[in-house]
Amino acid sequence: MKTLRIPRLSVWLLFFVIATNSMAQATFSLPKLPYANNALEPVISEQTMNLHYGKHLQGYITNLNKLIVGTAFEQADLISIVKQSDGAIFNNAGQTLNHNLYFLQFSATPKLVPTGVLFDRIIQQWGNFDSFKMEFENAGMGVFGSGWVWLAKTDNGELRIVKELNAGNPVTKNMEPLLGVDVWEHAYYLDYQNVRAKHLSELWKIIDWNVIEQRYGE
Repeated sequence: MKTLRIPRLSVWLLFFVIATNSMAQATFSLPKLPYANNALEPVISEQTMNLHYGKHLQGYITNLNKLIVGTAFEQADLISIVKQSDGAIFNNAGQTLNHNLYFLQFSATPKLVPTGVLFDRIIQQWGNFDSFKMEFENAGMGVFGSGWVWLAKTDNGELRIVKELNAGNPVTKNMEPLLGVDVWEHAYYLDYQNVRAKHLSELWKIIDWNVIEQRYGE
């Protein structure tokens, strides 16, 4: 049986692990959202929420719970599974983690601009907030096929815009994910058809920087 090493985690990641894992066999479940399925309209429609959150994410969670039975990951937390697995287990664990972070970063009444240490770091690295958003959107457009674009934090607190294919997450590169945007077509096709750029630009209206700041560790 493979021995699992629990990685060093920030406070918010540790809380995330405790909140989504049981003491016995890991049983992951759909996260409770702090808003109604129609609360993010018109940026994300209720129809997209019902399918993306209610069907796609639930499917990844159901598959993950089945796949880890009888494996070294049966009692592991979600972060450890993503960092140490491969194949079908990685795909479903990665998408479970990715989507949990994605849906929990939104609000119907968001804080639209960061403040404090995180804002200062963004200004230091990109010059201004609009330049950061432009580079983030360009990175999202640069993901070929299905995947994600992330704002992530390194061990020394620096920020990185990271492109990941398919189920990829920055935790596999020893970075902490702060903000993630899904560029799989199921995330936006009902609302924006094939216009990914519109999807990327509209999401700023519902991203709650209170959440992102908490993930950064302010």
